[in-house]
Amino acid sequence: MHEITEKLAQAALLHVPFDGWSETTFRAACADAGVAESLARVHCPRGPVDLALAAHAMGDAELRRRLAAADLSAMRFSDRVAFAVMQRLDAAGDREVVRRATALFALPHLAGDGARAIWQTADTVWTALGDTSDDLNWYSKRAMLSGVYAATVLYWLGDDTPDLSATREFLDRRIAGVMALESAKTKLRDNPLTRPLMALQARIASAVKAPRTGDAA
Repeated sequence: MHEITEKLAQAALLHVPFDGWSETTFRAACADAGVAESLARVHCPRGPVDLALAAHAMGDAELRRRLAAADLSAMRFSDRVAFAVMQRLDAAGDREVVRRATALFALPHLAGDGARAIWQTADTVWTALGDTSDDLNWYSKRAMLSGVYAATVLYWLGDDTPDLSATREFLDRRIAGVMALESAKTKLRDNPLTRPLMALQARIASAVKAPRTGDAA
């Protein structure tokens, strides 16, 4: 991310709770950051939309820093995933900023941008947790976590428990559901009746390759 874009996104965060991810916020961010609007448009041609995406990317970068510094060795893997998601929510900062972004990317013509941003968060988590898959599992892991993360964000936005315990319980239930699905797949692989079908699926999966480093977006 260019330093000007990051500077603008940081400046915008103070205005978003009042004016949303809007042109008003974009112009205010330009003024606060001391960046000419014409130059800002070069780096953010879609104005507030690009600033919202930049702010999301900044949250992912903060998550990478937190996970790199954390000792997760004593945690079960499911707890590591839950820890990462809760850290990402904390890194998002003001919930009103996220609420405004959620409304923005719910617009039909921006839904693709929102989905890619969530996918990038899921990829950040899996990469930080040491995922080494390079076939169809690379995609399925990120797709499942994207769904879990998106649902958890929506729950978190309405959670008024002091320590976000309700959000953590909600997240744990979502992760448990995913783990149950993985357990069911294992049973199908071990079942003589479904083993040939699962073997075929495995061959198909092995033919699908994960993006090269730098191409995950």
